[in-house]
Amino acid sequence: MPESKIQKEIRQSKPFESAFQEAGIALLRTSDQLQRRLAAAVEPQGITVQQYNVLRILRGAHPEAVPTLEIATRMIEQAPGITRLLDRLEGKKLIERVRCAKDRRRVLCTISPTGLELLATLDRPMLETLRACFDSLSGEKTRELIQLLDDLREGLYSTYPHSNPATQEENHS
Repeated sequence: MPESKIQKEIRQSKPFESAFQEAGIALLRTSDQLQRRLAAAVEPQGITVQQYNVLRILRGAHPEAVPTLEIATRMIEQAPGITRLLDRLEGKKLIERVRCAKDRRRVLCTISPTGLELLATLDRPMLETLRACFDSLSGEKTRELIQLLDDLREGLYSTYPHSNPATQEENHS
């Protein structure tokens, strides 16, 4: 069997043990490449991709406040140190946090006007970056990829339910 593209790319001389292993490695490598390009788009503005994700979540809820735990469950990439992530954003004056009046244990977050301005600045560069990343796929293939990834995540959630954000949200309600 001829060497696959991912096998050549990572300079692996031996064939993969299975198509599943090859698919997993290819998906991880692709994810890394996508992350690097997105990071290059946001880093000139002094933030990380995870911080950008938090700001997008808060902008989507604006003007409503979002509890810290809900932000954590809505993150694209799960962040174990959500408090530190929010500390950095608050230090940059991109978000505001207040204790919930009804339950002092809960912290509510909102995006600041500065955070909204930053996202407005990043909207076009992020869209252009994503468009460039998927430029090699037709619209039909992009929709097919979305469906395949949805199917894969559904299978992953069924074998490890604690990773499903929908389940986490239900448990925090």
